[in-house]
Amino acid sequence: MLSRRRALGLLAAGVPALHLRAKAAPSLAPKPLVFAHRGASALRPEHTLASYARAMMDGADFIEPDLVMTKDGHLVVRHESNIAGTTDVADHPEFASRHRTLKIDGKNETGWFTTDFTLAELKTLRARERLSTIRVHNTRYDDHFEIPTFEEVIEQVAAQSAATGKVFGLVPEIKHSTHFNSLGLNPEAAFLRTIAAHDYTRQAPLELQSFETGNLGRIRADVLSINPQARLMLLMGERKDVPPDLLAAGKTTTFGDLMTPEGLKEIRRYADVIGPSNTDLIPRDSKGAWLEPSTLVTDAHKAGLLVHSYTARPENHFLPAQLRSDAGDAARNPKGMIAEVRRYLDMGIDGFFTDDPALGRIAVKGTI
Repeated sequence: MLSRRRALGLLAAGVPALHLRAKAAPSLAPKPLVFAHRGASALRPEHTLASYARAMMDGADFIEPDLVMTKDGHLVVRHESNIAGTTDVADHPEFASRHRTLKIDGKNETGWFTTDFTLAELKTLRARERLSTIRVHNTRYDDHFEIPTFEEVIEQVAAQSAATGKVFGLVPEIKHSTHFNSLGLNPEAAFLRTIAAHDYTRQAPLELQSFETGNLGRIRADVLSINPQARLMLLMGERKDVPPDLLAAGKTTTFGDLMTPEGLKEIRRYADVIGPSNTDLIPRDSKGAWLEPSTLVTDAHKAGLLVHSYTARPENHFLPAQLRSDAGDAARNPKGMIAEVRRYLDMGIDGFFTDDPALGRIAVKGTI
């Protein structure tokens, strides 16, 4: 019999459950997976084909496209529907009248929204660096790259896999599901159509993410019928926040409630993985210093769930106080990020999202 830890590790690597009991000879468990968070977003503007290309060159195991919907029902890749901070839309006078305020996931946002644009219109825009004051070096790539579609990302990853012989996984996130459905759009149906239409997404490692609970349960069987090795991940927001679909339904269950042993058992009914923030693994005080670790990783494993945490970033601004250098808030601090990741690896995480996959690979390999 395999240990729970060993079995979870094999499942993380895509080994079918049917084979987990058949291996009698001992072997090392797979190393934790490196997820490229919006690509290599510490080095290129996020969610661009350039960012994904750099991530694959730098050793990522999985590429993450966040999926939002256009007015005409296409899935494009942006962190959120509001594109004010990640494109040059404000410089297009023909779209000035579309600037407005919308309530999304219970919060008012002001800007330009993908659901007010057709795909053809979005293709006239160019991407810009979101963290322009921290990642000033990335602003040199502003206005160089289009907004990609989900199909274009799949094609890019498949081509790179064919060229290198390495199978890259995809870890797409369906954003704002309840919001899009309220507008008469169906991101889940579009997602299923897209992955069914491509040979690569029917066979390669695939892990679907959402901050919402209901959509994962609704399409779990459909996803697995298309790609039997796929996994589903419930992303975990702030402990005090209510998942958007539950909030819209008037329920009060928080992410903190879902992080309890009882909540984790409930999650296991519709998901294989949880995606907590790094501060859920080790909380920080008001000055950003690490406090005592939580038991979330251990509790999740006991419930049969893998843990893929987010997000490891290489700048001092994002690191726990104990690991920051004296080079300034926006300074890159590779050693600090590697040390942070190794702390979480020691806690037993099965994978992690990072803006700098090359450093993430170093952390997993154990060398610098």
